[in-house]
Amino acid sequence: MEMMQILVLAAVQGLTEFLPISSSAHLILAPYLLGFPDQGLAFDVAVHLGSLLAVVGYLRRPIARMLRGIWDSLHGMPANEDSRLAWMIIFATFPVGVAGLLGKSLVETELRSTLVIATTTIGFGCLLWLADRIGRRTRDEYSITWQDAVVIGLFQALAIVPGTSRSGITITAALFLGLTRQSASRFSFLLAIPTIGLSGGLTAVDLWRSTNPVDWNTLGLGVLLSFLAAYVCIHLFLRFIERISMLPFVLYRLALGAALLILGVGL
Repeated sequence: MEMMQILVLAAVQGLTEFLPISSSAHLILAPYLLGFPDQGLAFDVAVHLGSLLAVVGYLRRPIARMLRGIWDSLHGMPANEDSRLAWMIIFATFPVGVAGLLGKSLVETELRSTLVIATTTIGFGCLLWLADRIGRRTRDEYSITWQDAVVIGLFQALAIVPGTSRSGITITAALFLGLTRQSASRFSFLLAIPTIGLSGGLTAVDLWRSTNPVDWNTLGLGVLLSFLAAYVCIHLFLRFIERISMLPFVLYRLALGAALLILGVGL
């Protein structure tokens, strides 16, 4: 891979993983739009690892509290808000794990078309706008019940379809359930940790079975650049989302979807 391709794809992954605009769609589209050769499975794993490290690093304090809380709850201590939140993340992860296992082959073949990406980009962008408009925005992530977690998890399962956006669809569900924009985003980012871990694990298994040579320098650079882009993105998004609303991301999705339909990129 050339340096420009590494820089662009790592930045694309880091920025779009946590914005509600679909990282998978951008990683599929970027090589075609910019004339890059396919980046390969190993690089996809690397840039997702960078994003995972970024969210763990940024949310390290609540993660540490949740780990302590869930450890205490497993050893007979009374549940607290941190342990409950940790269990809610676990409950919300199950649906996407099942969907990923059952739908992996379908996603890799039939669902990578321009029409699918354009349709999900526009359709779920409109749904995000609706949730942002009608959601009460009065709850925080610690108020999530197991029923809420299951609903968010079922929404997240839709994210296996390119163009849906994992962060976008989980934020949409949380907004419908009455969470504030910042709380919905934080829960979505926390939920990304096991989800990216599961997805990356499945991809790593495929990589392990592959006989292709591995360029470790390229992968290391991809991890670093994706980490930096994702860390900055998370910080700015959480800082400003209550003020700017979801509208800029909705408009971007509509423009991107329309451009895909007009240009008819041959994927």
